[in-house]
Amino acid sequence: MTVEEKTQTDAAREVSRAMVGLFKKYVGRGPSFARTTINDDLVCCLLADTMTHAERVLKREDQEESVRDLRRVFQGAFRDEAIALVEKIVGRPVLAFLSDHAVEPDYAVEVFVLDGGRGPEVGLDEEPGRDTG
Repeated sequence: MTVEEKTQTDAAREVSRAMVGLFKKYVGRGPSFARTTINDDLVCCLLADTMTHAERVLKREDQEESVRDLRRVFQGAFRDEAIALVEKIVGRPVLAFLSDHAVEPDYAVEVFVLDGGRGPEVGLDEEPGRDTG
């Protein structure tokens, strides 16, 4: 394993721990599983078993949309703190934060798009494999 790979692995582990900590702080309990992948300009944290007892009750009562609405409130509340933690850990600015939660099965994903220093015009509107030059 190269030094760069080890540094990236350490950063991914740190992001996972930070996201678990944010869930504990804002939701009242942390997920039982967290795994983060860092690839180029993307940090993706997958979390499992994130729902509280109350959210599980809502799910049993077929109120999955209520659970998702509640999660959007929590995710909005910790948005700035999550971005700041990822920027500190990876040492790069976050351009975008995307967050979602599946009720069944119980998975959440926190995705951070990092500033790659290439400017906003690169790649986003290009078709894969298309020569633009």
